[in-house]
Amino acid sequence: MNAIYILWLRQLKRYSRSKARIIGSLGQPLLFFVAFGFGFGPIYAKAGGGNYLEFLGPGIVGMGIVFTAMFSGMEVIWDRQFGFLKETLVAPVSRLNIMIGRTLGGATVAVIQGVVVLILATAFGFRPANIWLLPLAFVYMFLIAFFFTAFGTAIASRLQDMQAFPLIMNFLVMPMFFLSGALFPLTGLPSVLTWLTRINPLSYGIDGLRGVLAGQAVFGLFNDFMIISVCTFILLWVGGYLFSKIEI
Repeated sequence: MNAIYILWLRQLKRYSRSKARIIGSLGQPLLFFVAFGFGFGPIYAKAGGGNYLEFLGPGIVGMGIVFTAMFSGMEVIWDRQFGFLKETLVAPVSRLNIMIGRTLGGATVAVIQGVVVLILATAFGFRPANIWLLPLAFVYMFLIAFFFTAFGTAIASRLQDMQAFPLIMNFLVMPMFFLSGALFPLTGLPSVLTWLTRINPLSYGIDGLRGVLAGQAVFGLFNDFMIISVCTFILLWVGGYLFSKIEI
């Protein structure tokens, strides 16, 4: 447990020291929120969808979490190239604990980003439907962050080329994001897209977050929680296995 805590604290220190990373990771979610929210808002309202900012807000919060979480996996490749990972792996600590500690640290950083995006979104007009449900929103935010941090770590464990990591992650994560319902409703889609959204773990994370923040859950909060939790556990196990196979 001490090793997990130390690695978690190390990730937080890295985050706090990188001011450019903090500011840069906020740019894309806010751009999407402003451009889509105010650009498509009138069209969405005329179509009978209501306030698009309220619908879009949880999706943009999820976006800030996802892209921060997945790129934390790049630190595995960075540490391997500069020898820091070797110093960690030779310690008398199981690699599973090392992976859990790094994942917890990356997930915590991603949740902090999500909270910052949520606060900034309220400045542009987003309002949570029920402020008393915010603690439950943090649960879904952490599950999304934990899932994608483990995902990024699992992919990075099999790569040695730092330049290949963002290309592969964008190839995998961008379709997951656009098919999660973060930007558009999941109802009334063609059958192929409906099937793709149903097998996308992020769909349940975004839906749960939207159900808590905007009161617009499609699958039900319990189903969202159970599915994203199971997917997170499975990916953590897979990521731990792949991380244990890293050669130094």
